[in-house]
Formats: sequence, C-alpha cells, structure tokens
Amino acid sequence: MFEIQEELNRVSKLLKLEQDEDLAQYKLKSTRSSIQERKQNGLCWYPVTITKTEIGFGNKVVVEIERTGSRDQLHLFQTGKGAAIFSNAQGKQGHDSHLLSGVIMTLKRNKLTLATTKEDLPDWIEEGKLGIDLTFDEMSYKEMEIAMRKVTEAEDNRLAQLRDILYGAQAAVFYPKAHFEPDPTLNDSQNEAIKKIEAAKDVAIIHGPPGTGKTTTLVQAIMRTLQREKRLLVTAPSNTAVDLLTEKLAAQGINVIRIGNPSRVSDILLHHTLDAQIMGHKAYKEVKEIRKQAEEYKSMAFQFKRKFGWEEREQRRLLKEQSRALLADAELTERYITDDLLDRVQVITCTLVGSANRVIRHLTYDTVFIDEAAQALEPACWIPLTRANRVVLAGDHCQLPPTVKSLAAEKGGLEVTLFQKCIHRQPDLAVMLRTQYRMHQNIMQFSNQQFYDGQLEAHASVAQSDLHAFNSLFPPDLAVEFVDTAGCGYNEKSFAEGASTANPEEADLLLQHLQHLIKDYTPAENDVPLKIGIISPYRAQINYLKDEVEHNELLHEWQTRRQLTIGTVDSFQGQERDIIYISMVRSNDTGEIGFLSDIRRMNVAMTRARKKLVILGDSATLTQHPFYHAFVGYAESINAYRSAWELMEALNIS
Repeated sequence: MFEIQEELNRVSKLLKLEQDEDLAQYKLKSTRSSIQERKQNGLCWYPVTITKTEIGFGNKVVVEIERTGSRDQLHLFQTGKGAAIFSNAQGKQGHDSHLLSGVIMTLKRNKLTLATTKEDLPDWIEEGKLGIDLTFDEMSYKEMEIAMRKVTEAEDNRLAQLRDILYGAQAAVFYPKAHFEPDPTLNDSQNEAIKKIEAAKDVAIIHGPPGTGKTTTLVQAIMRTLQREKRLLVTAPSNTAVDLLTEKLAAQGINVIRIGNPSRVSDILLHHTLDAQIMGHKAYKEVKEIRKQAEEYKSMAFQFKRKFGWEEREQRRLLKEQSRALLADAELTERYITDDLLDRVQVITCTLVGSANRVIRHLTYDTVFIDEAAQALEPACWIPLTRANRVVLAGDHCQLPPTVKSLAAEKGGLEVTLFQKCIHRQPDLAVMLRTQYRMHQNIMQFSNQQFYDGQLEAHASVAQSDLHAFNSLFPPDLAVEFVDTAGCGYNEKSFAEGASTANPEEADLLLQHLQHLIKDYTPAENDVPLKIGIISPYRAQINYLKDEVEHNELLHEWQTRRQLTIGTVDSFQGQERDIIYISMVRSNDTGEIGFLSDIRRMNVAMTRARKKLVILGDSATLTQHPFYHAFVGYAESINAYRSAWELMEALNIS
C-alpha cells in the first residue's frame, strides 16, 4: 500500500510541474505579448464586436462575438476553452477589472458564443475597442488535483479497490459466464472483448490497434451493458472522441446527453447537448415566460425618470427584487428540468474533465467507459473514476501518448498513462482486437511486427486492396514504397533557432512523385473520390509543402476539393486516407533524428494509409536507429525499396 501512495504522490508532483510549465508558456505567449503578437500566436481575436446577448443557464449572460478584423488569421480558439473579453480603450487592456471571463460554447468561422460568469455586462463594454483572449485553463488542473487527492486518501471503499486493481496490487475479479451470445456483426476478437467486459466485476480493457474497429466494439459493449444497467458514463480526453461516440450512440437510438460543448457542430450533436434537451423539455416554456417577466421588471427598474426621490428609489428596489425572485424561480425550474433529464437518460457523454461539471458531479455510475485512455493523463482519468463502480478502458498504448509540455514532468513519467500501467501490470484484463479493416496487408505488416507481436490480420476485404485494385490505371504491387534520398545531398535545414526543421529538396521530390502518380487519373462516374494525406513530423516542412501546393495547379485543385490534406502526425490521429506520403526530413552526418525516435508517433503515421504508403527519407541518417533499420530491411523484403536516383530517372527529373 505504501508503494501505491508513493506512486500517486509522485504523479501529483509531476502534475504540478506540468501546470507550472503550462502557465509559464501561456504567460510567455499571452500576458507579456502585445495584441498583435497574441493574434499571430492564435491566442487573440481583435477587434471584435458583440452582436447578440442573452441569458443562459444559471442566469449568466451569454455573448455572441464576431471578429471584424484579421478574419482569416489562424487561431487556437475552440469550444470548451476559457476566454476573456477585454477593452483596449484608454489603456485599460490587461486590468483584471476590465476582463469578462467565460467558456466558449460555439465556434463557427469568425463568430463565437461565450458563456460568461456574470449576470450583467460591465459598463466598460460600451467603450468599445473590444477583443477576446484565450485564458489559462486552471479549472482542469484543479479538478485533476482534487481527483488525485481523493484517490490517494481513499480507504476501505470502492475507489480504493479500483485504485489497487488498476495499479496491479490486487487481482481483478471476473464472473464465470454460463452463456455468452456472440454478436453476429462482430468478429471473434471483438466478441471476445465484449465477453470480457460482461464478465468483469472491476476492470476490462479493449486494446484497439489501428483499423480494428475499437469504436464499433465499444458502442456494442455500451449497448449490451445498458441491458443490465440504468445509466452509464462514456468519456474520453478529447472533445472529438466524445462527439464521435455521442453520434454513434444516438444513431443506435440510445437516449444520450452530451455534457459540455461539442467541437463539431452537427444537428445530431446539438440535439443531444444538455442545453438543447433542456430547451426541448415540456416545462421549459414556463422558464422562458418567467425570464421574460423578470427582464420586463428589470427594464422598468432602470427606466429614466425626470424626478428621482425616495419613492422612485423604493419602487426601483422592489422591481429589482421582483426580477431577482423571478430569476431564482426560473433557475429552480431549470434545475428540476435538468434533474428530470438526467434521471431518465441512458448514457451521459463528456470529456474526462467535463465529468466534474457541476450539473453531474453528484452522480455515480455502475460503469464508466473511457475511450482514448492511452492518450489521457493519469490524473484526468481519475476524475470520472472517483464516481465509478466499474471501469472499461479502450485505447492503444502503441500509438500517440498524451501531450506533456514540461520536460521534467515527461522525464519523471507523467507521459505514462493509467492505461499503460494497468495493461502492463495486469495483462489478463485486456483483449486485443486482431482483425484490421483499414489497410493493405503490406502497409499493416511492419507495424504488426514491431508493435503487436504479429497478431494482427488484414481482413479479406482490404488485404489485397491497393490502388491497382481500385483502378487499373495505377501500377500493381506497390502498396508500400520507401524512397531513399541517401547520397542526394538533400540536407535538412533548421529554422527558428532549432525549433523546427525542413528539407525542401525532399519535399519537392515528394510532390513530384505525387503529381506523377495522379496526373493521368480521372475518376470513373461511380468512383469514390481518392483521399490523399501528406504527413511530416516537422512544422517547417509542412509549411513549405503547403506553400508549394498552393502554387501547383494540379495539387492545389485536389486540395480545393478536400482530397489532399497536409499536416502533422497528431493532426491525422484517428483518421485515414487512401494514399499517405510521409516526409521524414532528417538528413545529417551525425545520425541525429530528434523526435523521429518516438516510434509510437511513426506507428500512427504509417497506419493512416489504406491503399498506398510512400515514405521519403535518408537511410544513412535514419538507419542508425534500430526501428528505421528494420523498416528499410522490411521495404527491401517486399520489393518496396527504391533510391531517389531511380525515382528521378523514372520521373525524368534532372
């Protein structure tokens, strides 16, 4: 028990390091920067105008904001993040008394809505010169800290038992199942995972490698669990994952409520948000009437009067009191509606931090499902687990880890997730999904050998599905290509004091290869449009590629039709494309490969491709790392290796 306490205390200290680093980075990018610098860093909209205000949940003002300048500038705003309106009039910008804080509820191009913490707009709003800044997310750290304290102090209760099981100090219990009815729509390993979940008293894990149908399995497991349990919590670290599960469950006819703000604005998602459910409730009409009356009393109280004596003051006081009393009634009715909805709901979906939302933090659950658990910081996972009787974790620890900003916290082990700890200490809790439905077997096989002990199998529908099978115009047997630039003199170049690296010659060769591949292809009438992705681990290389595509008529046309995407490995997580190109960038005399040595990231990049994978890199630099040495050997074994010289000759490039 002492060892568990020690480990939890260490995780709490690492979380504090991460919070301090996150805050330091925020201050560096925000509070010490000019408005122009903050705009360039994506942390600020300025100037903006307030286009609409209304009263939201808890009688707080909701403000609609539109940016009127720099409308096409890139930014980091997203739903669920904290933000604050400021005024730049008369040098007031930066004063706490002239900030209106809140949470971004919706975001669409150049408009957003902010749910504020105030019942009235402050007077300084009228002075104009308004902008809005992203603020530091202190609340998430606070909730993680509370959860870590709860789990550390837990004793002789269910949380203490779950903690000891997840940490490997106590064996998990599985009930013997007399009869299991397999789902005919699922394969053997998917049914095996569901059987494990149904038998688990404490914990079960779905290990889902790329393309193996983890989400499909999870949805079926949730539906079958609902046959025995009244209400479940389904959660994940990212809004995107929560949105996907919400849509999938809603499509199955499940009564689901999405807590928090969805990152994608779709009719299905919006209909299942708590706000939309409240507004659709039969008692909501009464709330609107009460609020309308309260607003009328408030307006009457502040009407201009030529004479203003004791009687007028008393009349104003009474009107304001009546307005407040009516708003309190409206809030009580809204709470009743919320409780009624949550009492009848089957599944609540939210992010890990969102599970501490004030409207649901009092609830407990027989089962909590955590998707993308291998991408979640351990302290975030404990937030919903403090309210769980049983937990199902789903993810893949061989893909992207959680983002950790503090180097000291990363080295200390904050990157090691609860999912990893549990699957390594109690491997019997997990079932790995073994049939993948995404990629050609040659694309799958290298990752299969390196990460999954050769257990993955390509389903018959994709095993031989290369570009040639899609359209005979494309050459056969080329699902994988490694183009070796060694000896070409394509040396890497560092930018921004080593913050990023690019390799323009390698990028040019990649685009010439792509252009040659698709130049004669014209889709047949019934063809599904081909989707292409270009991945590079380095931002400078991505920027170069985007600029070049902008000036290439053929490729720019594909990009305009949304058939060509360029981005980092992280931006492609959870996605797939028919064709994936990867530019490795690194080419130097010392064999330095930087964060290419994070092979989990490369596992994600390589497994995004369905029909064709093309990797360009310098073998002389890359093969000094055993992973890339093995990859070059694999490429040679399947006849996928070609030198850049061969390629240039084939493309008639001098």
